[in-house]
Amino acid sequence: MSASVNLVNLAADLAVDDAKVTPGLLGFVVFAALGVATWFLAKSMNRQFKKVDFVEEPEGPKE
Repeated sequence: MSASVNLVNLAADLAVDDAKVTPGLLGFVVFAALGVATWFLAKSMNRQFKKVDFVEEPEGPKE
């Protein structure tokens, strides 16, 4: 009898507290969406940088 009571007390101690806030599935989905959006933005930025043709003009003589 005392072994079963100890197991019940142990299970109650290990139970998740309902007042505790966890991110859950929604938090993971939002984090994953932000990661994917960042990847697409970085890919687009690299494509735009490849279009830039920057040639620095030499400085004229100083007066």
